[in-house]
Parts: sequence; structure tokens; C-alpha cells
Amino acid sequence: MKKFYKLVSVHQEVSGWAVHLDSRPVKTPLKKTLLASSETMATAIQEEWAAQGETIDPETMPLTQILSTQIDRVSEQRAAMSAELLKFLDTDLICYRAPKDQPAGQAEKQAESWDRWLTWFEDKFDCALQTTTDLAALKQPAAAHTAVQTKTDALDDARFTALQLVVPLSGSLVLGLAFIEGAITPQEIYNAARVEEHFKDEIYNAEKYGRDPLSEKKDAAMLRDLEAAAAFLNLL
Repeated sequence: MKKFYKLVSVHQEVSGWAVHLDSRPVKTPLKKTLLASSETMATAIQEEWAAQGETIDPETMPLTQILSTQIDRVSEQRAAMSAELLKFLDTDLICYRAPKDQPAGQAEKQAESWDRWLTWFEDKFDCALQTTTDLAALKQPAAAHTAVQTKTDALDDARFTALQLVVPLSGSLVLGLAFIEGAITPQEIYNAARVEEHFKDEIYNAEKYGRDPLSEKKDAAMLRDLEAAAAFLNLL
């Protein structure tokens, strides 16, 4: 889309802070006013719009996108989104391990990266999660499901929005919950989610021969989105 405005400003409204393009407030894809809960959030979004060149690139405006998701989707569809999110507990990335000899060393890399987050979960929710080396899906304890649902239900819409962004990116509800609690950084989530890929890179000496460009692009986008989610939380 071609840039159509000259001045970007922040205005306080009755229900929050709006960003105006010239004299008109920014709208979400569903045409709702993009209202931030804090002036600092609105100012950061203002900077995203002010930094646009001749063409508007939504990929360079992650805070605008995350807040739009909160307003358009989470506020209207939270119950359904929560149900989908909670399914990740039984398929959580860090609970599915490679057999110790297939290939040699991969299970150790997984344990090194993932075990501490299983310990964190057990300490936080007073319930241990199962792990497996089989392909069959796990069914985690009912107590774990109840504890996680209680936690996610208690989140405000903004923090739930960040959670529902991070969990599918990482494939892990455990890592997502740790993120919301401030226990893990975006880089640590990225490293944990990419253990297997990085292990394969070591096997094939990707440092010397180079990585697949598509994989590099996908990884860069993932880390960028994780960092945007962290910035969003810090501005609340």
C-alpha cells in the first residue's frame, strides 16, 4: 500500500491511546480503532507508522499487528483460541524426545535445552509432565491441564495475545508460559525450539558450507516475532 499520510500523532481517548494518521485514527483490519492501553505502547506504534517509506510494509510494524490481533480476534474469539492453545500441552515440543541412539547426541542436546523448562513447569504448577520417545501422542495429567487453564484464563487479553503468538511459533505451551512469566527470553525460546535443526547443522557442518537460505529466512522471521512479542509485553 502506498503511504497516504504525512503526520503521525498520539491522542488520548476515553478508553485508551490512539494513533492518528493526519487527522484519522489507525484502524484494525476489522475497522476498529487501534487503541493502546498505555501511552508508551501508542508511542511505539506511532514510531512504526512514522518510519514507513513511500510504501507501507506491515511486516515492519509488529506491534501494530499484535495489538490488532488482540482487538479483532482475542476480544471476540478468546474462548475458542484458548481451547486450541491448551491442546499444545499434550503435543508440547519439549516432551517429545529422540531415542538416545537415533541419532547419537540428539537426545542429549534436547535434554540440555529442555529439561530445565520441564523443571520450571513442575515447580510453577506443582505437576510433572510426561515425556516420550515414541510417536504416539501423550495425554498429560488432568491436574496439569487444569492448572494451565486456570493460569491462561487469568491472563488479561494483552498477555493472552502474546501467549497465543509464542506458543505456535515455538510448538511449546511450556515455553510460552515461561515467556509470559518473564522466565525465558526470546533468544532462549528460539534456541529451544530449534534444537533439532541446530543439531543437524552441526552434523552437516552448516557453519562451513552454509545453511539453507529458506531455513535462515524462516528462523530470522521467528526470532523477529518472538522479540516483537517481548517488546509488546514490556510496553503494557
